[in-house]
Amino acid sequence: MSATRILVADDHEVVRRGIRALLESQPGWKVCGEAVTGEEAVQKTKSLEPDVVVLDIGMPELNGLEATRRIRKEAPKSEVLILTMHESEQVVREVLAAGARGYVLKSDAGRDLIAAVKAVRNHSPFFTSRVATMVLDGYLKGKPGVAEGLPTSRLTVRERQVVQLLAEGNSTKEVASALGVAVRTADTHRTNIMRKLDIHSLSELVRYAIRNRIIEA
Repeated sequence: MSATRILVADDHEVVRRGIRALLESQPGWKVCGEAVTGEEAVQKTKSLEPDVVVLDIGMPELNGLEATRRIRKEAPKSEVLILTMHESEQVVREVLAAGARGYVLKSDAGRDLIAAVKAVRNHSPFFTSRVATMVLDGYLKGKPGVAEGLPTSRLTVRERQVVQLLAEGNSTKEVASALGVAVRTADTHRTNIMRKLDIHSLSELVRYAIRNRIIEA
């Protein structure tokens, strides 16, 4: 097999360093880049074209779920492998619906990460045993698909990004700067979001973002 190029996206330097060391212990594997925010992960995936993006869920600026959607749309040749501490069936189903190929818990990384990257590199799904059991149990119980009735589905991708930035404590001016748009445009997004969600204060917006896993509590 040709060399495997991997992008590691996690906002903790110690975690990135550990993942890099583990991955680069494999012959022919190279970590071609690192990202500390979701937006950076998307942009670096587009520019570096890695085979696999190892991506955390709880990323600043753009969470892992939204980053996965963007990567699969804008850089479809790059597969996404979620590496996270979140052991939640809802989160698993959401990232799979967004296009992630695998899901590994950080607690299982030492045992499963290498095998997961190998599988995803070959466009095959991979789940740690606990995650696989969780997903299977959900399907056997006949739970509805992720795309059906998600609360955040009323918002566009850009609006979800604005929600995350505002909920992380950024001002409208800072949101505009982060998105590369005019302050007036950012303010319009904020107004539209509040109207769509029938939310009337920033504290309500933060609660909405936490409840819908746009940011972490």
